[in-house]
Amino acid sequence: MRIPRIYLTQSLQADNEVRLDPRGAHYLFSVLRMKPGMSLIAFDGSGMEYHGTISELNKKSGLISVNESCRPDTESPLKTILGLGISRGERMDYAIQKSTEMGVQIIQPLFTEHCEVKLDDKRADKRRAHWQQISISACEQSGRVMPPQICPPLSLNNWLEEVSCQYKFLLDQEQQGVIEDIKNPQSVALLIGPEGGISDNEKALAISKGFYGLSLGPRTLRTETAPVAALSLFQFLWGR
Repeated sequence: MRIPRIYLTQSLQADNEVRLDPRGAHYLFSVLRMKPGMSLIAFDGSGMEYHGTISELNKKSGLISVNESCRPDTESPLKTILGLGISRGERMDYAIQKSTEMGVQIIQPLFTEHCEVKLDDKRADKRRAHWQQISISACEQSGRVMPPQICPPLSLNNWLEEVSCQYKFLLDQEQQGVIEDIKNPQSVALLIGPEGGISDNEKALAISKGFYGLSLGPRTLRTETAPVAALSLFQFLWGR
């Protein structure tokens, strides 16, 4: 039987006890139906994971006895930054979930010319917290120990000015770029548009900022499918 995994915001140490926050207690008690005496694996974003035993648990709080620690080999050596045009509802959720499973380290939600989602500061903060929780849940499921950073939504123009990586790619079926000659990069950035795609002006601006046009073939990929396809390729070629 697979041992449940849980992300905790508290710093963890071996041979110690940690009090669960309400989110963790609810997840273990109400979702997983766990009880005192059961084993679990906890991680705190430090790169380590900790084996532990539930000492106390109810729907609002709990106590975990933390035992030995280890550093699992589940994080990719390839630093990946995903600039993702904000799409509606479940499409954005799916893209973030699967990108996390694919090992991405930073996700930057982007406002673009064809973005149909409008967010004021309050709604943007709520959506960011929602997306961060999706990425955490994906880490719990996939075995990762370092949840990706979900950045505050930003305009595409501003992101193009500040993003820095060894290689930067604009995913677009109309481009002719290939990547066979790129050998073992340490870091890559990937730009993918929302449902309406990237405008011609935005494509030209990205290329002027050092982005390399990349096509994965003649078929049009949905905005939630494109990150999975591209990141899978990057991990196969250069990561893990």
